[in-house]
Amino acid sequence: MTAPADPGATPTAARSLAPDLARGGMLLLIALANVHVYVHGSPLAVRGYPRVVEGMDRVVVLLQMLLVDGRAYPLFGLLFGYGIVQLAWRRGDAGLPVGAVTRLVRRRGFSMVAIGFAHGVLLFAGDIVGAYGLIAVLLAGVLVGGRDGALLGTAAAGIALATLLYTAAGAPLQGEIRALLGSIAAPDAATALVLRVQEWLVSGLLSQVLAVFGAVALGAWAARRRILDEPERHRALLVRAAALGLAAAVLGGLPLGLMAAQLWATPPLGVALLAGALHGLGGYAGGVGYAALFGLLAIRLARGGVGPVGSALQACGQRSLSCYLAQSVAFVALLPAWTLGLGEQARLWQVALVGLGTWLVILAVAAASARAGFRGPAEILLRRLTYGPRSAVEGRPG
Repeated sequence: MTAPADPGATPTAARSLAPDLARGGMLLLIALANVHVYVHGSPLAVRGYPRVVEGMDRVVVLLQMLLVDGRAYPLFGLLFGYGIVQLAWRRGDAGLPVGAVTRLVRRRGFSMVAIGFAHGVLLFAGDIVGAYGLIAVLLAGVLVGGRDGALLGTAAAGIALATLLYTAAGAPLQGEIRALLGSIAAPDAATALVLRVQEWLVSGLLSQVLAVFGAVALGAWAARRRILDEPERHRALLVRAAALGLAAAVLGGLPLGLMAAQLWATPPLGVALLAGALHGLGGYAGGVGYAALFGLLAIRLARGGVGPVGSALQACGQRSLSCYLAQSVAFVALLPAWTLGLGEQARLWQVALVGLGTWLVILAVAAASARAGFRGPAEILLRRLTYGPRSAVEGRPG
């Protein structure tokens, strides 16, 4: 009996709107979360923000701690886990057995680890692609064929571990640290390259895996209920999740946010550690809240037409890997000491504008690429590594 053929990547026209909208919006959060890491040259304090902040910088720090820091990557994890289940369903509908789908997810995960390694070593050691790839390798069996209880148990364990790890976020930094990643402040490209190898293994791989694997499992659980594929049917749930999740993100992030903004400079150590834990727990809630918010946006756009802004977000989400990597190219060209060095003692509001401007340019390029029928180069590479040369030759979209 002939084994069923793998259907390949999902065609663009068959993709669900809400997850792609969420991925496009998520990239703004990631840009803002990452760009402040490039500020160097001044003593750093909570979450890598400068020890001395004032004026507009204080507002930027507080807003980012409440709405961005620790909230962007749980959203990324939710959407990644959601996408794995979508991939598995498509192959299950084509007749592929669970074992074959699990092997495919692991192969895709190994490909992402390779891409993440290249990104982390060559550009940005805080890379997240490799971490999600490793999660796919390690949890493929649970994500594809595990029972709901296993997914929820994995999610609960991941959230508990992330909350515990985030207690360290409230602890004061020791010494005169002037760059969150040493490679950012390295004086030359060779030194930065050597530093990034070590930093990627710790900051971009191991710590990220431990912090977000629970979000990946939770996203897979949500995908089995088609919450973002059929947002209209789950509208009441999405409204509650958006309101409660974002409220919890703000309230949970407020203590550590006040510390980072130097509005609460010297809390007792135990209180500071508790603030770190609340920040981590609020980050997971915020990821859920943002995902639900984009689900509600998809309902609105489906009723009234996607429009140019929605189409641009959708195009960006369909090319999320390429857009994510493009952010690093822009930031590295401008901010580290070994390139133009514009991040040295830069004001936080200035680099926040760099992050926003970069995202807007990439959003426009993604929209233009969609109109021209061009796919993201990183997506093409990932498909080729996952499905083999035939997928690139045939130009499967998605």
